[in-house]
Amino acid sequence: MAVRLSLEGKTALITGGSRGIGAEAVRLFVAAGARVAFNYRQARAQAERLVEECGGGDAPGAARCVAIEQDLSSPADGRALVEKAVAALGRLDILVANHGVWEPADIPVDEMADAQWRRTLAVNLDAVFGLVQAATARMLKQAATGGGEPRGHIVLVSSTAGQRGEAYHADYAVTKGALISLTKSLSTELAPKGIRVNCVAPGWVATDMSAATLADPAAGEEIREGIPVGREATPREIAGPILFLCTPLAGFISGEILNVNGGAVLVG
Repeated sequence: MAVRLSLEGKTALITGGSRGIGAEAVRLFVAAGARVAFNYRQARAQAERLVEECGGGDAPGAARCVAIEQDLSSPADGRALVEKAVAALGRLDILVANHGVWEPADIPVDEMADAQWRRTLAVNLDAVFGLVQAATARMLKQAATGGGEPRGHIVLVSSTAGQRGEAYHADYAVTKGALISLTKSLSTELAPKGIRVNCVAPGWVATDMSAATLADPAAGEEIREGIPVGREATPREIAGPILFLCTPLAGFISGEILNVNGGAVLVG
């Protein structure tokens, strides 16, 4: 008998869903039967193409895929996005906090501008707080879908940088490390209430954000030499584990940091 990763009857909000890991997660979640809302900030054309690719649909409360224009740089932004997603989907069963910024230029800590530090924390951490706060409140208010399944799932997307640090990118590493601690704190608090909170920690992934670094002959070679499988991940190889953590097959997993990095975090 075939085993299918199913999210039939579920609704999900995926942040940063117009490209990269987020877009692949949107595709997989829709393919698994979920109705999905995702946000974008500037990539309207990409977002609209993704909605069309996933079947779209504009029937009130019944759309398969919905794109929402929403900046994420404060707790208020995160809460606003959850409110818009619930308005579009009717309920919220899953939150995937995938968005983030990473400055590709190496910046020594003694030269890092306050503006860069504050922006990275605002986008990568402050907005996640607002998202989690609003999503949790919504999940606790609404009835579970039944079948003994968890009331809701939250997946935070961290990074290997959050586990071992990243020289010249202290701002990014700090935020991703905080998400790991947030996962553990939320799991202890919310698992007894029926909400599973887990984290996926990718290594290097072939996305727009990392494209310039990976394409650099010297930097790209050094990066790949540090990954035991010998290459960077594809976005789908990160989106797949995110999907798994939101299915009934992962119903007994809570507070886990799932490393998806080709073994890189184990070799320093």
